[in-house]
Amino acid sequence: MKGVSRIVDAHHHLWDLGAEHRYPWLMKQSVVRFFGDPAPIQRNYGVTEFRDDIGALPIVASVHIQVGVDSGDELAETLWLQDQHRRHGLPSAIVAFCDLTAARLPPRLDDHCAANALRGIRQIVGRSAEEDRDSGSDALLDNPAFLEGLIHLAQRGLSFDLQLIPGQMERAAKLLRKVPNLRVALCHGGSLSDFSPEGRACWKRGISRLAKLPNVICKLSGFGMFDKRWSADSIREQFYTALDAFGPSRIAFGSNFPVDKLAMGYGQVWRRYFQLTAGLSSSERQQMFHDTAADFYNLPRQAEPARMILTPDQA
Repeated sequence: MKGVSRIVDAHHHLWDLGAEHRYPWLMKQSVVRFFGDPAPIQRNYGVTEFRDDIGALPIVASVHIQVGVDSGDELAETLWLQDQHRRHGLPSAIVAFCDLTAARLPPRLDDHCAANALRGIRQIVGRSAEEDRDSGSDALLDNPAFLEGLIHLAQRGLSFDLQLIPGQMERAAKLLRKVPNLRVALCHGGSLSDFSPEGRACWKRGISRLAKLPNVICKLSGFGMFDKRWSADSIREQFYTALDAFGPSRIAFGSNFPVDKLAMGYGQVWRRYFQLTAGLSSSERQQMFHDTAADFYNLPRQAEPARMILTPDQA
């Protein structure tokens, strides 16, 4: 079986609770989130631990996705990540938080663009039905200012990471049709959490709508947020639904670490992805494990590392 020689982790996080920027959700105690009790990860998670988690896996680049920083500290997070990139080489790319509905948005984006590792913005549209009722983030899809913000991103060549829940996907597709030149990455494969027949059907309809937009790719990650015991078999239907809709050139994999560290180890996550794709060709696998993310986030193509994990049983 042909193996995987290079991997881009297309979705992960880092944080420093002692930095000048604050993460409210990481500082709140005894608050269970939609993905479970965050207590084990309410501590610093930096590049050193991330590299330890990576171990011998052939991760050649990574994409950091904003992680709930306080709205007043968004630029500080971006500049801290740029410093990590400069000092450690990771993350390779930054997807920052910026409120796209804010007044005087262009100069705010200018400030973020001072970080040369910046590639895009994520403003979360949906996490879970319960949390979204409190945050009001669902209203973004109907907010003209949000559409204007997306247009600003497209004009600057920045991408948008779209995190939402299945019930919002058809509305999101309708909105994104108005910004056809904006590159969009669907986070966590659309965050399927309702595994009933009705829930799966809703998710499949949403995937179909978004896949019809050629400027959208699908990142598969975060399965541990909704099923701590997930396996290659348990997500096989999701994977092939996404693969059939998007094709390998528009699929990327991510670890969602350290959030998914609540479910399993880093190597276990990638072992499941290896198992899931074992029947596909070497070129299809390399597209999903590396090329899609490298192209989308404008990462330099890198030579194959000297060591690599070739097959699921070797991981």
